[in-house]
Amino acid sequence: MTPDDATAGRAAGVQLHPTSLPSGRLGDDAYAFVDWLAAAGQSWWQMLPLGPPDRHGSPYKAHSAFAAHKGLLADPKAKVSADEIDAFREREAFWIGGWEAYAGRGAVADQVRFDREWSALRAYAAERGVRLIGDVPIYVAPGGADHRTWPELFRPGLQAGVPPDAFTDKGQLWGNPVFDWPAMRRRGYRWWIERLRRTFSKVDMTRIDHFRGFVAYWAVPQGARDARRGRWMRGPGAALFRAAQRELGELNVIAEDLGVITEPVHRLRRQLGFPGMVVLQFAFDGAARSPHHPDRHEERSVVYTGTHDTDTAAGWWASADERVRARAREAFAAAGVEDDPWWSLVRLAHSSRAALAMVQMQDVLGLGSEARMNVPGTARGSWRWRMAAGALTDELAARLRASTEASGRCPRA
Repeated sequence: MTPDDATAGRAAGVQLHPTSLPSGRLGDDAYAFVDWLAAAGQSWWQMLPLGPPDRHGSPYKAHSAFAAHKGLLADPKAKVSADEIDAFREREAFWIGGWEAYAGRGAVADQVRFDREWSALRAYAAERGVRLIGDVPIYVAPGGADHRTWPELFRPGLQAGVPPDAFTDKGQLWGNPVFDWPAMRRRGYRWWIERLRRTFSKVDMTRIDHFRGFVAYWAVPQGARDARRGRWMRGPGAALFRAAQRELGELNVIAEDLGVITEPVHRLRRQLGFPGMVVLQFAFDGAARSPHHPDRHEERSVVYTGTHDTDTAAGWWASADERVRARAREAFAAAGVEDDPWWSLVRLAHSSRAALAMVQMQDVLGLGSEARMNVPGTARGSWRWRMAAGALTDELAARLRASTEASGRCPRA
């Protein structure tokens, strides 16, 4: 895998977490979605982290950075042989013991089942020209398997978050433990190398969440009520990724470089050759020289209509003020993509000079705020949206394919 795979030619894809399939599992719905993506001319299926989510359903506070969520299994009672378990233990020796100690009896068998089902789905997708994009949260869950198994890798008395930003004036207090980067360095970044090895055994490319945290991260004292009392601390920079490249080869990574981004963050991303992200919902707020505006998109980037942290396109449009709408209409007209507002945003993403365009499934369906995946800074009520059975129509595939073809993003026959 190389970073060039993310931006080789023009391509398009759709974001949909497996929990948002009608069944929420890797069974017939997942295969039907792959078929629909292929019919719609899409080359990529992007999803959120696949780990066991927390009690609120958040995959960004998964109980393990390595284990997969058994709740995704289509057949959770499928037989698993002793030989399969032994082979898995040997192959995944770095982390499986800690996960078994945390999750209890049957934990290894569930991971064998997941790898079996996932490998079959991934092979099916590849046969139809659809590749998979995963997501790696920078942090692990407090008290989760990783925190318990490797306590020496985390700094006591501090928790993760971000300072006040466009989402909230109190910042976001995530509560995750923060890494002790000097301790990581002394161990050759082994934990991260194995985490990336596991990730690339399941997907073809991955987004790394909160990429700016590798340059500097916001550390908040334990017990703080919000994130305003935090301070910036230095991250590992390129050293972590160079160590991973020496063992794993070039890394096919999308750097999530949203939020408070400084020139050192841009410099690190470019140094590593990773494409960054631009989000069209951020493009029309009037900010001078916004990198999210279509006029300023870089070819070596990935454009999104929105992300799991934003409203849907229809919800965004409904709540936008008239100045934002006017700027968006100007961009729609300039690109020749005037349509329903949410569909205009999809078509504008496809028309971008960014090599890869990703759209949320909710935006293809034209759904409102009721289908929003997550509201940052809130724990309850998120991560629950599911697509209605029967939503993947031939007509919708044809409409998405037409936009994809018009922008030169359809795979070659």
